Amino acid sequence: MQARIGTLGLAFTAVLTLAACGNSRDPSLMNLRSSHQGPDEFGVIPTKPLEMPENLAALPPPTPGGKNITDPTPEADAVAALGGNPRRLDETGQVPTSDRALVSAASRYGSQAGIRQTLAAEDYQWRKDHDGRLLERLFQVSVYYKAYKPMELDQSAELERWRRLGVVTPGAPPSGAAQQAVK
Repeated sequence: MQARIGTLGLAFTAVLTLAACGNSRDPSLMNLRSSHQGPDEFGVIPTKPLEMPENLAALPPPTPGGKNITDPTPEADAVAALGGNPRRLDETGQVPTSDRALVSAASRYGSQAGIRQTLAAEDYQWRKDHDGRLLERLFQVSVYYKAYKPMELDQSAELERWRRLGVVTPGAPPSGAAQQAVK
């Protein structure tokens, strides 16, 4: 009987060891899985609605394989959403004069070429190093929040830091005594 229990224990240990060794996939901190293959909702960009132009003669000639006026323009849409003029950006291909001060302020500390690839590689290594323990991986426990906890921003401390610097924070709740008076 004890030999049988020992054999079962050895078999169970072997299965756990093989399950741990077979982890050649990319680190998955959230463990979100779907039982079926469906469309990628983030990869589908809806087209703009069709509109009847006021002057049919003003339409550009068709260009096979070229741009269509109903094609999505996410960059121009983002510029417009932020209050910029997407037509000026499209015409010149450069930053408009009115926005150059903003761009120079945002890039005052310089910019690093290939920063997206560098960050992607560093994040991949971070996820790989914090992929969870054996039983967390085996039972597909989400370790996302635990892995990124050291990088979490303390909102209250950051708000107080900005207030000490004298920055007005109108969208934030009142501080200290004023907050107690509101309650």
